[in-house]
Amino acid sequence: MSSTPAGAVLLAPERLARPRLAPDVVVHEPAEPGAPWVVQRGSHQYFRLQEDLARLVRAVDGVRDHDDLADALGAPWTQADVGSAVRTLAGAKVLDDGVPKKDRSSWFRFVPPLTLQFTLLKPDRLLARLAPLVAAAAHRGAAVAASAVTIGGLLVLAFQGADLQGALGRPFAPLLYLCVIGAVLATTAVHEIGHGAVLTYYGGRPTRMGMMLFYMSPAFFCDVSDGWRLPRKEQRVRVALAGIATQTVIAGAAALATLFMGASAARDGVLVYAVVTYLSGVLNLLPFVKLDGYIALMSHLDIPHLRDRAMTDARRWLARMLAGGTGYRRELPGVRWAVPFGLLCMTFPLYIVAGAITLWSDSLQRLGALGALLVLCGIGYFLHHLARGVRRFAREARTAGGSPWRLGAVLALAAAALAVLGQLVQVPYTVNGGYTTAEDGRVTLLLPQSTDRALITSGAPVRLYRAGIATRTRTGAATVAVDGADGKDAMAPLSALIPVRSDALPTPALGLPLDLRGGRDRAPADPSGAAQLDAGSRPGWEWLYTKYVAPAWRW
Repeated sequence: MSSTPAGAVLLAPERLARPRLAPDVVVHEPAEPGAPWVVQRGSHQYFRLQEDLARLVRAVDGVRDHDDLADALGAPWTQADVGSAVRTLAGAKVLDDGVPKKDRSSWFRFVPPLTLQFTLLKPDRLLARLAPLVAAAAHRGAAVAASAVTIGGLLVLAFQGADLQGALGRPFAPLLYLCVIGAVLATTAVHEIGHGAVLTYYGGRPTRMGMMLFYMSPAFFCDVSDGWRLPRKEQRVRVALAGIATQTVIAGAAALATLFMGASAARDGVLVYAVVTYLSGVLNLLPFVKLDGYIALMSHLDIPHLRDRAMTDARRWLARMLAGGTGYRRELPGVRWAVPFGLLCMTFPLYIVAGAITLWSDSLQRLGALGALLVLCGIGYFLHHLARGVRRFAREARTAGGSPWRLGAVLALAAAALAVLGQLVQVPYTVNGGYTTAEDGRVTLLLPQSTDRALITSGAPVRLYRAGIATRTRTGAATVAVDGADGKDAMAPLSALIPVRSDALPTPALGLPLDLRGGRDRAPADPSGAAQLDAGSRPGWEWLYTKYVAPAWRW
């Protein structure tokens, strides 16, 4: 079975003696000569089988024992071969264990490490209607036209660099902001329809489509696991890349459309939309998480569960290097780059989770106690994921006969190094917020109410910015006029919190008067915008606690 290594055999002896398939397991015959047999467990798990093992899977019926199965299969099968294969199938959980199957929710699914999927519909009928469109696009002329639009859009963005930089660095009106976000989400839906449409064109059947939170970012998904039944790897690669191809063509068309639009806020919105759509397509190509690029790579190499097996090889390599032992077995012995690829796959999700916490923490903490608690939960999940990786590493070392003393020394040394670095390394501590300008020219710094007032001293430097969706421009400098303890409760307009031109939805904040450098004649051009307070440097551990943990307790 060329899927994952068999796990522990949990079947009762009598069920191992007379095995039968689990009720949620289906065996698919090869789609064409030379294609593999495929076992489907549930709605989205697929396992490839060699022909001999597939014959055994079709023969188990809960009546015949190992001798009967060996006789039915004929040479070269023996009773011992059947027993070994049955244990492998039991470890892969494709045999009936006698336990009633729980009705798992068909509308919600959690995919580790941090993806929440909400099924909205079964897309087979919708995608069947799109099959003629896919057939019309499946020729060389359409591919050339799509490439021309994609490349042409990139050239347009490159030639309009100054306009693009301005659009990325200016706040938008709320309606335009919502339009850009809505267009990006709609494009991800079309992206997923592209996957499903190509799979349907090749004879597969997408099972689910809906919305998801991918590392806390909203997106859509389409379950195309049925692609593993396609007979040729080239077909599976095209299914994997269909979404990115669709997305980049849409981005190119949007960029080309700006050539026919005069200078306006709408044109700025289209430019930003095109850039975001291109970038998300590029990010989708990264093979270190289960995105389209990984699926395409796995399909091209024709190695099921490439990422999981590479990470297993990487953990075993680390365990052998750090803890010794000789009982390590390579999951991918013929793939020379499996270990470095596995190391990147192990660390990249941690990088994404940490990046998501860094990106969203300021905005969430401004929402109050709930937002601060969400940040704390994100940190807890990050630590849980890290601890789980350490446990797996330790288990690999113990299983292979590594020295427990050596393993303990390595873990203790790593913990000590982190503790020392966290105390010695000084990290600049800044607080992000906003500012407003009164009619008389007075400028007020607005910070989250969870800010530690003891960290704010009179004379602390503050930088003022005009913030856009992706970039910001410095528009002024000031110093805090009072200590944090003398700050007052205030209301921050929306334009002081996020890059939106609106004074609606005021939010409670901590207000501190500012002294502008150069006097009021040097007031920032915008009446409100983003601000960053410099509160000095802190040791690493204190910085982490003050910035991400303590705000949850200050409300």
